[in-house]
Amino acid sequence: MSRFLNVLRSWLLMVSVIAVGNTVQSFRDHSFLSQKLYTGTPDYVNGLQARTFGIWTLLSSIIRCACAIDIQNRTLYHITLWTFVLALGHFLSEAFIYKTAPLTIGVMAPLIVASFSIVGMLIGFQCKVEPQEAVGARQKKRN
Repeated sequence: MSRFLNVLRSWLLMVSVIAVGNTVQSFRDHSFLSQKLYTGTPDYVNGLQARTFGIWTLLSSIIRCACAIDIQNRTLYHITLWTFVLALGHFLSEAFIYKTAPLTIGVMAPLIVASFSIVGMLIGFQCKVEPQEAVGARQKKRN
């Protein structure tokens, strides 16, 4: 496995652990979201919305951790990439379309993490090696 994929695995694991912390915070006190993320309309944030955000964050964390463990799993790799695309889309839309999350440090952090992760995972596609069975099966089809 390439050195880059090992760094990417560590990155995914670190992001996953941080997301678990955000999940716990979302369940513990929903004012976390209104004070750090959705500062444009803090009245919109309630316990239900915070718990939903927490579950979404926990699911993303589990997917990213699983990818860090099995980074050669092509399907899991794609799904993990999509978790970052969805997070980036969510925070960009909340900042620029709905105006519920102005560009504070609390919003910039997930935007930066999602952006770097997307770029890293796209670069990681170049480093991934195909399993020998897939290469052998493709060669058999050609013959």
